[in-house]
Amino acid sequence: MRFLRFFMLFSLLFFVSKLLGQQKSYSIHTVAFYNLENLFDTINNPAINDDEWTPAGSRHWNSSKYHKKLKNLSRVMLEIGSLDNKNAPTLIGCCEIENRGVLEDLLKEPNLIDVDYGVIHFDSPDKRGIDVALLYQKKYFRPTSYANIPLYVYKKDPATIKDKAAADSTYSNRVFTRDQLLITGFLEGEEINIIVNHWPSRSGGEKKSSPFREAAGALNRKIIDSLQRINPFAKVITMGDLNDGPTNKSVKKAVGAKGKKSAVNQAGIYNPFETMAKRGLGTIAYRDSWDIFDQIMISKAFIDNDFSNYQYWKAGIYNKPFLIQNSGRYKGYPKRNSNSEVGFSDHFPVYIYLIKEIH
Repeated sequence: MRFLRFFMLFSLLFFVSKLLGQQKSYSIHTVAFYNLENLFDTINNPAINDDEWTPAGSRHWNSSKYHKKLKNLSRVMLEIGSLDNKNAPTLIGCCEIENRGVLEDLLKEPNLIDVDYGVIHFDSPDKRGIDVALLYQKKYFRPTSYANIPLYVYKKDPATIKDKAAADSTYSNRVFTRDQLLITGFLEGEEINIIVNHWPSRSGGEKKSSPFREAAGALNRKIIDSLQRINPFAKVITMGDLNDGPTNKSVKKAVGAKGKKSAVNQAGIYNPFETMAKRGLGTIAYRDSWDIFDQIMISKAFIDNDFSNYQYWKAGIYNKPFLIQNSGRYKGYPKRNSNSEVGFSDHFPVYIYLIKEIH
């Protein structure tokens, strides 16, 4: 009997040691997107419509409120994805920023200054002056090229306007919106491509404005196609506030994103946020209805399960309790700015993890 107990104990220890010996180690990076909701400085810029975000404007936006906003945002950005990765996000796409200066102020905050983020940003033609940008940890990501690609959408199809001068008049017909930002670079020696988006809003109604977002999706698909013509196995991450959910035409048809990995072909795009949306999760609320406007989508090369290079692991919405309004009319919504209180954003940030096996 003693021998039998000894044998069973030995067998158990052998099994556990063998199991532990099979455990694998992984390098992990968080890729995030965050709509910073009207991150304006306090200085009036006559070239854009920023009057309300000045001390004399309707928001009474002053230095104290501005720096409180920066402090709030810096806390969130440091913590996105911290459940499974204690390191700050390696890449953060962001939108609704007024200029490069507000990002530089943000990165000087105590929460972020030691992370040493670089900034890629272009001014866009948006009439409110809000832009998209990419923040990247310099020690992990090295950009090699970047460009802002304009989206041309019009109130009326120029081909239907008989008066050529009117058709060509950008100020009378063009809808000015954000450019799409394309960055190529190396994540610890591995080439990846990133597109940062902020698609046209639903101003005027979802149905009426849908063609603008469908055009944005078509431009996004065109950029992806151009990358895949150069390299059919290109690693592409496209992310942003799309002002549409994962099942809207702009995402499902124009981009061609799939909600199941098994449905993604070689040139396809996988959208992990489609499943979350179908479960009722959201990044933004309107009239007590939730949707996921903020999405991160990836090309097939990220879901091939070849963990000798960086692969997609899982996705999430960062919606910790401190980001949620806990009283009043908008109880349960993202805790945004009001005239009486400086909040965070009317959007929750989203993230994905990329992992690679360490040998």
